[in-house]
Amino acid sequence: MAGDRFEAHSAGTEATEVRPLAIAAMGEVGIDISGAQSKTLDRYLAGPWDYVVTVCDQAAESCPNFPGKVERLHWSLPDPSKATGFEEDQLPVYRATRDRIRSSIEELTSRTPR
Repeated sequence: MAGDRFEAHSAGTEATEVRPLAIAAMGEVGIDISGAQSKTLDRYLAGPWDYVVTVCDQAAESCPNFPGKVERLHWSLPDPSKATGFEEDQLPVYRATRDRIRSSIEELTSRTPR
């Protein structure tokens, strides 16, 4: 999605693991994240960024300031890793989060000049 205009990186306030259900949900739409690693955002603090997007309320509160002219966006999403029950109960939560992120990315890329 708009890979010719954006370079995206993913990180969190703490490194955990790439959840198997996240791998499954992304695989359903043809995106293989099985080789991805969970990482903290510390490695990205010095970089020049146009946007910093937080996706959960806790991250929005604890996200440090990035230097330079950075537009901060917050997409308030439930953390799918907090879903309970059996895998078949949890997977729809991962799918819904995936779909909401995609929708938000589509909206962002549609308003960003080429």
